[in-house]
Amino acid sequence: MSGIYYQVSASPHVRNRLSTGRVMLDVIISLIPAACAGVINYGTRALAVILLSVGTAVLSEAAFDLIAKKGMTVKDGSAVVTGLLLALCLSPSVPWFIPVLGSVFAIIFVKSFFGGLGRNFMNPALAARCFLLISFSGIMTNYSMSDAVSSATPLASLLEDRAVNLTSMFLGSASGVIGSSILALLIGGVYLIAARAISWEIPVSFLLVFALFIGLFGGHWSDPSFVLAHLMGGGTVLGALFMATDPVTSPVTSVGMLIYGAAAGLLTGLFRVFATAADSTSYAIIIANLLTPLLDEFIIPKPFGFREQERDPDKESRPFTAKLLKPAVNLLLITAIAGIGLAAAFNVTKDTIAEQELKKKLQSYSSVLPGAETFEIDENSAALIESMQGSVYGTDFGRAYINEVAVGKDAAGGTAGYVISVTSADGYDGRITLSLGVDTEGVTQGIEFTELNETAGMGMRCDEPGFKDQFRGVDVERFTLNKAGGSTADDEIDSVSGASVSSGAVVNAVNAALDFLHKNIG
Repeated sequence: MSGIYYQVSASPHVRNRLSTGRVMLDVIISLIPAACAGVINYGTRALAVILLSVGTAVLSEAAFDLIAKKGMTVKDGSAVVTGLLLALCLSPSVPWFIPVLGSVFAIIFVKSFFGGLGRNFMNPALAARCFLLISFSGIMTNYSMSDAVSSATPLASLLEDRAVNLTSMFLGSASGVIGSSILALLIGGVYLIAARAISWEIPVSFLLVFALFIGLFGGHWSDPSFVLAHLMGGGTVLGALFMATDPVTSPVTSVGMLIYGAAAGLLTGLFRVFATAADSTSYAIIIANLLTPLLDEFIIPKPFGFREQERDPDKESRPFTAKLLKPAVNLLLITAIAGIGLAAAFNVTKDTIAEQELKKKLQSYSSVLPGAETFEIDENSAALIESMQGSVYGTDFGRAYINEVAVGKDAAGGTAGYVISVTSADGYDGRITLSLGVDTEGVTQGIEFTELNETAGMGMRCDEPGFKDQFRGVDVERFTLNKAGGSTADDEIDSVSGASVSSGAVVNAVNAALDFLHKNIG
């Protein structure tokens, strides 16, 4: 018996057949409905993304175990879970290297380098998704399919106050990531709770706090369908049920889970309403993961069999959870008062904000069509735009959306030209919205940006006269981007140096506006 030691604790002993492999198997089973729904909705491309992501994750972990001379850990199924979760967070249109690179990053850098399963401080799949969003934002936010009709994601439509189809969102047939079927995700979540692989505290507190925040600050508190659409969009349900509940990166106590889930839901709502990134759920859960050690350190349940008289008389008699109750209630009251105050301030200022936005739009219209004194909405064009229901315009202009067509009237009441407001979602750092002026002879009068949030010193240089003036005073049906520079033809636009993505998005937006104008107005 030399060298062998046993540690025997006092009874009673709790026995459980639950193992890591069993938990991972339950998670895999719960994700199968969402994966199948993604393949049904998006076809073989979705299946290819899933297979690439899962296969790369398993091979990465096996290769690391061999190099590090560790025992094979792939048999516990955690690599399969990571690869599958990452795949469900991706668009079916991403190129092959995205799931491969993401899985390698998740397994090697987030999981293995920190000691393997149980030692990573954040969810590997979410960390990989955030890494891909930062590194390849244009690719990661492109949800169009070459063999299907391109349209805006439901969340993008919500942020632009466009109508969304709740049934399509529930079934996962709207544009988005592979794992966007709310019905399939709920089936998997119910299975996980029934199998006791996760507890109810995290998803319930997450979704409840998020819904309350969207209701208070989303600007449509009286519209339940708006809150419901936000709940079903942007990966909220996927994050609440499968990402935030990761047993490695979430608290172990019920109180800790409630606080952790509420924090993740609050951050998701905060980013969704006040930030520019639509993919707020990933960042919110990653930040909440950092709270887990603190919550586990200070929220300690009462030990089994603990008796009050055994408490150390030199220490305060109240348990920590009791001491936490008063400041928690105070914090809740302060937050509620602040929330009501902010909501009231929003309601008071929203009309002023709307007036300022209208003023900015009219200024851009006057800038691109200086011969016009007043502007009127073209009713026929408005009906056509409404019939598109937020879909991407055409198939040759990237993710371009026609917002509005205004008729410019001169001082005598005659038509001076037209102004088309168009948005491109293909900017390097977000959406680009611009106004294009065209006179009655078809000669472009220039462009003016109403939304441009590109990189300073690079994409923001699209707003400089040297770039914008290329669109002035020419009669063409379509422009071509020249990345080499030195263009002499009227239909060629020299790209901003170092900002070809932003330049291309602007050219595509202008071309979409010209195409709509020529086809529908003439």
